Amino acid sequence: MRIDKYLKVSRLIKRRTVAHDACEQTRIYINDKAVKPSAQVKPGDIVEIVFGSSRLKVRVVSTPEHVLKDDAAGLYEVINE
Repeated sequence: MRIDKYLKVSRLIKRRTVAHDACEQTRIYINDKAVKPSAQVKPGDIVEIVFGSSRLKVRVVSTPEHVLKDDAAGLYEVINE
């Protein structure tokens, strides 16, 4: 699954266009590498999101195409905030 879509489906970022822009501005990293919006993410990958001066690091648990809002938090586990 594309990283911009995963961020939207998992509700880590509200909109796919915002996730796309964050990737373009090198604020999204997969396994410590800056990625483009089309980068593929798979279970086991470490995703780091830079929000201003704070960082959120999560481990991808699953990558389904569609998830209910209540189940979105189960797609990842937080490593550190």
